[in-house]
Amino acid sequence: MPKPSSISPPPKPAKAAAPHEVRLIGGRWKRSKLPVPDRPGLRPTPDRVRETLFNWLGQDLSGWRVLDAFAGTGALGFEAASRGAAAAVLLERDPSLVAALHASQARLGAVQVTVQRADALTWMNRASTTADFDLVMLDPPFGLDLFEAALQAALQVLQPTGLIYLESDRDWPAAVLAPLGLMVRRSGRAGMVHYFLLERLKTPLQE
Repeated sequence: MPKPSSISPPPKPAKAAAPHEVRLIGGRWKRSKLPVPDRPGLRPTPDRVRETLFNWLGQDLSGWRVLDAFAGTGALGFEAASRGAAAAVLLERDPSLVAALHASQARLGAVQVTVQRADALTWMNRASTTADFDLVMLDPPFGLDLFEAALQAALQVLQPTGLIYLESDRDWPAAVLAPLGLMVRRSGRAGMVHYFLLERLKTPLQE
């Protein structure tokens, strides 16, 4: 009589994937994790790029007022606050991301961080008479081509010697930036991402 065929045990249920996270890389909250919700177009600034940016800026941002205009996960804004920024305003219009930002703010005890649900361009254009930031960080969704509008709006809230950080899917040569009144202080590239530290274009009297 033939032996009964062996029956394989049912497969174990796959473990739920760990939530995506990004780590802060310096300052007071070094190694703290921020959640990365599964949202279309959400693309946190890579660790290597953030490290380069804050090497350019200097590790201590004590006293700085910082705007993270397209906050997403808040990696840029919380990183600045972790390194001593006196005030960091995080703007985000997606309500689920705003909720995650508030949760991260509470978990870190980041009293110097303000989270606002807002359209970044509208907010910057309306705040032009009241905001005076030392650093404006722009990482807009690449597919919407908001770069030039974001740069123009950022200039409205930037103090005269302030800096703009821009992440983009393309290069921004001097011939394009000069008509906007901007020039490149530092720049780099990581894969398809171009990133720039910009300042106001100097006039002969400023040199």
